[in-house]
Amino acid sequence: MKIRRMILDEIERCYSTGAIYVDGQLKLIFASEAIDGPCYSYSGENFEKKEVVWDKGGGTMSIIPIPGTNGEFLASQGFFPGFNAKESKIVHGKYVDGKWEIKDFMYLPYVHRFDILQAGGQNYFVGATLCTSKKDRNDWSDPGKIFVGKLPKDLSEAVELEIIQEGLTRNHGYYRGNWKGLESGFITADEGVFVVTPPQKEGDKWAVENIIKRPISDIALCDIDGDGLEELATIEPFHGTEYRINKEIDGEYQVVYEYPNETEFVHVVWGGKIRGKRTFIGGARRKNAELFMVQFVDGKYEIITIDEGRGPANVYVINEEDRDIIMAANNTLHEACLYIVEDD
Repeated sequence: MKIRRMILDEIERCYSTGAIYVDGQLKLIFASEAIDGPCYSYSGENFEKKEVVWDKGGGTMSIIPIPGTNGEFLASQGFFPGFNAKESKIVHGKYVDGKWEIKDFMYLPYVHRFDILQAGGQNYFVGATLCTSKKDRNDWSDPGKIFVGKLPKDLSEAVELEIIQEGLTRNHGYYRGNWKGLESGFITADEGVFVVTPPQKEGDKWAVENIIKRPISDIALCDIDGDGLEELATIEPFHGTEYRINKEIDGEYQVVYEYPNETEFVHVVWGGKIRGKRTFIGGARRKNAELFMVQFVDGKYEIITIDEGRGPANVYVINEEDRDIIMAANNTLHEACLYIVEDD
């Protein structure tokens, strides 16, 4: 495969990334975590059309498209560096008359990751708070929680939130995947990996399962070896140095692969397909500050280095017919970056 780097823009403390379609046109979104940081969208043949999503917001950890809409999304704001997030919130974005319209949707202190899951024709909000309160940066005495609620079709209406899990220390990571054939959220904390599955019909309750019981920072899913069961790629511990692949063996998850290079502040983990090949992506924000792929080839794990020295915080992947686009929020270099992956 051929990989080409394309730097879109310079964004202070570029952290979050996502993509949506408005009237069938792809728009890439990059957002800053800095106080009063901006968010921009990019579209066009070479993504040359830059539009302001918001000028001053910042603290954006997640950007989530709303299913069944024409490019509407929810995004977090107010989760600033140093875990300064007691006033963090979710905003609603909508493209109206050629420009972005942003409205406050929900206040949820310390919300770090959130998502929208679907079940039984209903959209459900899932929000994971890093903690519940803080005296200072290193205070973890008040653990985080998992909040859920039905997402109304009219987003001017409030969401009634309920807590389905408490006691989650450094409640940091999230990934959407399938669990027992159902769309679920995988949430990670010092207490391990928790799978949350929404009600499948009226009257049912949320299901919560703790499937790994050791400190996990972040997680992604992919059936990397093609045996029909998804493996879990994990970063361990919180903002840690270990990038591992876990496989279910005899009813429990066991580590079957560890990234061999010395790393620091590993922060990127993603699972899916790149040019049709099952792939995990990983990345670190310090030391070599690399972005890499792991694939399973002829019975062994192989590493493909995408880039070094740029310090990615998060990635988002778009699979197209003749290419794949890896969107990377390269936090260390303050840049919005694309990696265009094509066949040889």
